[in-house]
Amino acid sequence: MHMYVQHFNLNLLPFENVPDPIFFYDQGDHARIRKQISGSLQSGRGLIVVTGPIGSGKTTLSQMIKSDFPDNIKLIWMAEPPASSSDLYLFLAQELGLQPSSSEKTFVMRDIRNALLRINAEGKKCLVIMDESHLMTEDVINGIRLLNNLEEGSLKLIQLLLLGQDELMEKINRPEMAPFKQRIAALETLGKMNVDGVLRYIKHRIHIAGGTPNLISNTGWEALSIAFSAGGTPRTINSLCDRSFNVAYERNKPIIDAQDVYEATQRMGLVTDVFHYIIMLNNQERKKQESQHASTDSTSEAATPPLATTATPAADPPSTVATRKIEHKSQITQDVVQDISAMKIDTSEKSFDDIANTIKAKYEQKNLKVPAIVLLSSMVAFASSVFFFCHRSDYAGLLECLLELVSI
Repeated sequence: MHMYVQHFNLNLLPFENVPDPIFFYDQGDHARIRKQISGSLQSGRGLIVVTGPIGSGKTTLSQMIKSDFPDNIKLIWMAEPPASSSDLYLFLAQELGLQPSSSEKTFVMRDIRNALLRINAEGKKCLVIMDESHLMTEDVINGIRLLNNLEEGSLKLIQLLLLGQDELMEKINRPEMAPFKQRIAALETLGKMNVDGVLRYIKHRIHIAGGTPNLISNTGWEALSIAFSAGGTPRTINSLCDRSFNVAYERNKPIIDAQDVYEATQRMGLVTDVFHYIIMLNNQERKKQESQHASTDSTSEAATPPLATTATPAADPPSTVATRKIEHKSQITQDVVQDISAMKIDTSEKSFDDIANTIKAKYEQKNLKVPAIVLLSSMVAFASSVFFFCHRSDYAGLLECLLELVSI
């Protein structure tokens, strides 16, 4: 038994990824499909197909179906499809206790039919559950179709439950698979749980394990809600919660909080928004501490009399006070740097107006009065020189003088 079971006072591991019927979540799609399949089996409708993403609980659902019919079901379980329809028939024959005289399909099918008739005459049913059905070849699919055709009047002699990932639907929807699709009595799909379903599922597993929802703090529940905001499957939920409990156990904490959930997502490589929630909590806590610190300082100053009439305890040396302030500011700075370094911040370059204002402010700080006077004086001296030259020359007018001066 894992140590965190004792640490959190549980009876069982609450989030193991094994198809244990005791933890079956009999709500939502799982409960609906379970009733649908049980009803189809009781009425002998034949072929049933259940699809869903990886880890959606298909295998656990099949375990519940087995428990629903403990006495009157001859169960044949196939962990994966065989390579061919011939292998499928031979496997079924062996599971039914047969020793076919020939490996030819026709003779094997005859022996299987006779065995199924005997089972039904005893008031029982034969249920074949094939997991990983999305891996079936077209030959095996056709073999399943022929098995489904085994009937005695209106009674199907064999019940077939196919469990597969979403790729199975792609195969079934092909035009050439129309004869097979038409023989499906019930077709169900297990989807992802929404956030509310995820939280109810987690509480259900904790309750079955002997715990209470208080094992997860409010921030922990909020972090789980954020982690599964887009929905979740039982396998992923179990993995994240199990890691979260492990993290809290390693830190010797009595309950699981948001930091534990975030650490679990990192260990699993899950990309979620839990980190930003952690940053928000850190900012809120820092502001709260700063507010309390400021309130404490104000209360302390108000309570201190302006003139001491009695002896007071010796105050800390100035060097000690300064050291404490530096350490406090250093810690706050480190927290801020850590927060900012990991947050998604949109940065952009300064605008041209900002640059122009910066340059303007820079040059306004300098004294340009003297250079301006020198420039003006130079311009006046130049104009006076030109006027004096034209006055002493023999040119008829100022314009003629300027033209001659430019030509020189």
